[in-house]
Amino acid sequence: MTDNTNNNTAHSDQKPALNTTTNGHLQDKLVRDSITHNQNITSQVQARRSYETNTTLNTGIDAGVENSKRNDFTQVQDLPTGTPQGQQTTMPNNTTSNNISNNANSNHVDNVSAQTQTAKQTLFNQRDDINNPHTPDTDGNEETHFGYKTVNKAEKQARVADVFTSVAKKYDIMNDLMSFGIHRLWKRYAISLSGVRAGQHVLDIAGGTGDLAKVFSREVGRNGHVVLSDINAAMLEVGRERLINAGCNNVDFVLANAETLAPFDDNSFDLVTISFGLRNVTDKDAALKSMYRVLKPGGRLLILEFSKPVFEPLSKAYDLYSFTALPIMGKLIANDSESYQYLAESIRMHPDQQTLKQMMQQAGFENCDYHNLTAGIVAVHRGFKA
Repeated sequence: MTDNTNNNTAHSDQKPALNTTTNGHLQDKLVRDSITHNQNITSQVQARRSYETNTTLNTGIDAGVENSKRNDFTQVQDLPTGTPQGQQTTMPNNTTSNNISNNANSNHVDNVSAQTQTAKQTLFNQRDDINNPHTPDTDGNEETHFGYKTVNKAEKQARVADVFTSVAKKYDIMNDLMSFGIHRLWKRYAISLSGVRAGQHVLDIAGGTGDLAKVFSREVGRNGHVVLSDINAAMLEVGRERLINAGCNNVDFVLANAETLAPFDDNSFDLVTISFGLRNVTDKDAALKSMYRVLKPGGRLLILEFSKPVFEPLSKAYDLYSFTALPIMGKLIANDSESYQYLAESIRMHPDQQTLKQMMQQAGFENCDYHNLTAGIVAVHRGFKA
């Protein structure tokens, strides 16, 4: 396979997509369509929740418990015998979390200050800290970056969870506004490199609201299977609502840590993708090794991620936009400027194109290459399992 690392733009088959990005009318239409789509989804979700609330009131506490179960995700170890890998069933309520909540309520009067302090330290959903391989016992005081800040490795996963729990409901519309709709063209090009075929099994890691999984669901067909995984429960809930409403009945939704991919067996998937998620992972080398593990021999990994612009004047303008406009839009649209400040910083801390290619090779991938999009603001990396 030809190595594309020295190309500043993608191959010739990419040019129509890149030229399209200069068409202001198309960008405006993409943004308008996204806003309309999100409004429709929100209306549908609200209508469904209103119906479920009325059902609960009419049928009593048992209906409420059943609705609660239906809104939870499955851990693979809880699946019934014989269920295919990743297949969803209803998971029992987390009794441990319920007990913690009940104890907190019973001690509310005497422990208001302590609970307030705990809330500040632990804002994330406890399910977002699943299978965290970094603890004070395993990593001690070893540090890593969280944007431009330095934090203990054991803390980063929870901090990232806070960010995405905060932005989940506005994530799609913010993507359209921040990129002027161009993120859809980036994803379209990445999918064109996936080689996905009918009947294949696909794992979309950090898949969030399901942009890629929705397309893969159609491409693999009724004999194929797609698993949309994310470590963040709030993001995964938005993705599930969206794909269920779209009629995607060959997709399952699994909470999973990208570093371990613990729920998934070796050699399980023909294609593994991660789109704008790798930069948030604490140990990227461990995540790449896990992706290699779950791929079948001959399987393909695709990474779509922000990267390093190859044109210096564009890089300076991009920095100015990222650190001024993004936090302002985050404040106005999502009422959260700090999360979008982190997102801008995390992009700058992510490895550049050549470094990430070398990391993929060290994890065992062969024939690794990358394709710069929009002059390197984004890059699609590709590698294969022998």
